[in-house]
Amino acid sequence: MEYRQLGTSSLKVSQVCLGTMTFGEQNTVSDAAEQLDYALDQGVNFVDCAEMYPVPPRPETQGRTEEYIGKWLSARGGRDKVIIASKVAGRGEANPGVRHLRSGPRLSRDHILKACDDSLKRLGTDYIDLYQIHWPERQTNFFGRLGYQHQGDDGIRIAETLNALEELVEAGKVRYIGISNETPWGMHEYLRESVVYGKPRIVSIQNPYNLLNRTFEVGCAEVSIREQCGLLAYSPLAFGVLSGKYLEGAKPEGARLTLYERFQRYTSERSNVATEAYVNLARQFGLDPAQMALAFVNQQPFVTANIIGATTMEQLRTNIASVELQLDKEQLAAIEIIHQHNPNPAP
Repeated sequence: MEYRQLGTSSLKVSQVCLGTMTFGEQNTVSDAAEQLDYALDQGVNFVDCAEMYPVPPRPETQGRTEEYIGKWLSARGGRDKVIIASKVAGRGEANPGVRHLRSGPRLSRDHILKACDDSLKRLGTDYIDLYQIHWPERQTNFFGRLGYQHQGDDGIRIAETLNALEELVEAGKVRYIGISNETPWGMHEYLRESVVYGKPRIVSIQNPYNLLNRTFEVGCAEVSIREQCGLLAYSPLAFGVLSGKYLEGAKPEGARLTLYERFQRYTSERSNVATEAYVNLARQFGLDPAQMALAFVNQQPFVTANIIGATTMEQLRTNIASVELQLDKEQLAAIEIIHQHNPNPAP
């Protein structure tokens, strides 16, 4: 397992991060413990969660993911051996599924301080290593939205959000801060505020990045590299689509897209065409399609960690083993040809 510096922090995180948003919905508490044990034994030291998890978000299950991780931490011990990342939900209007959180979450001081305290309680720990803003307060391009239209309603200013995060850092409840589902402007504004006003500096950005959605490369990648604010890539398998398991209309039993109709981001006609091309390419080279897709993400210079998720141990073993695969120039060139013919079919 390779370990990479988390931005300008003192932390070194495994290049594979265990995503946990299925804990409490598709995975039981014993499933979660088994996944966490295996991941840790394979050298994974980085675990990502959020106050709104599991997904799909529901009032009945909200916070259960952190509770499962907390139970595992209590039973296993060794808190200092695990880097825990969590997130505070953004503005509720942007994601109607989380309006049950604090009567509609906002990125104000009161909301952020309460959210962090609640996460700490569920996790059963005194501190969170990386605390992230799950999505922006302002209305902008995220969750697949393209074609920016200025609304003029920024809501809670980034300055107030950053001040609240600073309070958490100074109180010792949070070690480092990061952002998620952000734009190049958002990255720049957090960085500018930290320099001008001496606030904590963001050390990471968690955005979607996979073979079907490489939009991060357009503007954020340069900021990421130049400012040492690495990408924590989520949905590297595009909700499992890039494994090929949904091709030709297949609906595997228990799979996410079989269970939940809301996850349609990566199943458009263009996406299916591109997916089939990538899966066929992997097979031509004798590679597992999922591992090829993950290896591509692993090798990007702006990626700090690749957030994998799994509902079965077989999936988890395959995904973690992708760190052993190094795509060569021929394979990368072939991937690029497919991308040029069908770029970003699922932004």
